[in-house]
Amino acid sequence: MSDFDWGVIARSWSFLAEGMALSALLVAVATIGGLVIGFGLALMRLSSNRLIASPAAAYVTVMRSLPLVLVLFWFYFLVPLAIGRPIGSLASALIAFVMFEAAFYCEIIRAGINNVRQGQTEAGLATGLRRSQVMRHIVMPQALKAMTPLVLNQIIIVFQDTSLVYVVALHDFLTTASIVAARDGRPTEMYTLVAVVYLIICLSSTKALEFYRKGRAG
Repeated sequence: MSDFDWGVIARSWSFLAEGMALSALLVAVATIGGLVIGFGLALMRLSSNRLIASPAAAYVTVMRSLPLVLVLFWFYFLVPLAIGRPIGSLASALIAFVMFEAAFYCEIIRAGINNVRQGQTEAGLATGLRRSQVMRHIVMPQALKAMTPLVLNQIIIVFQDTSLVYVVALHDFLTTASIVAARDGRPTEMYTLVAVVYLIICLSSTKALEFYRKGRAG
C-alpha cells in the first residue's frame, strides 16, 4: 500500500464522474420506467380476463428467466434489425433496463396489491366508489407501504447491474475505472475506489431500508 497513488483518482475524477452519471441515469430511468410499465403489467396480471392476464404473465415469466446481459444484447442487436435503423448504445441500454426491471416491479406491485384484503375492496365498491377510485384511494396507499422495502431493494440491485452495460460499449462507473486502470497501470487504486464507492452506496441504501422497516414496525 506504500505505492498507492491517490493522485490517479484525482486526475481521473471528471472521467469517473461521467461514468457515475451514466450509472445514476440508468438507475433513475429503469426505476421510473419500470414502475410505470410494471404497474400496468400488474393490473393486467390481476385481471380476471385470461386474454389480458396471460400475455402479461408470459412476459413477466420470460423476462425474469433471462439474464439482463442477454436482454441488453437483444435490444442492442435485434431491435435495430427489426426497425431498420440503429438506436444507439444508450437508448438500447435504457430500453433494456426498463423492460427488464418492469417484470420485477410488476411482481412487487402485484404482491403489494394482493396484500390488501379483498374485503376492503368490496367495502369500497359497496359505498358507491368506482373500481378505479377504490384502487387509487383504498388499495394503493396500503399496497405502497407493503411494497416500498422491496422497491428500494430492487433499486440497489439495479445499481449493481449497471456494470453490465459495458457489453454495449457504454462507460458506466465500473467501466470508466477499468479504462483508467488499464491506461495508467493502476488497477489497485481504481478497483479499490470502485469497491469503496459501491460499498458506501449499497450499504447506506441498505441501512436506510432497515431504518424504514424499523420505523414501520415501531
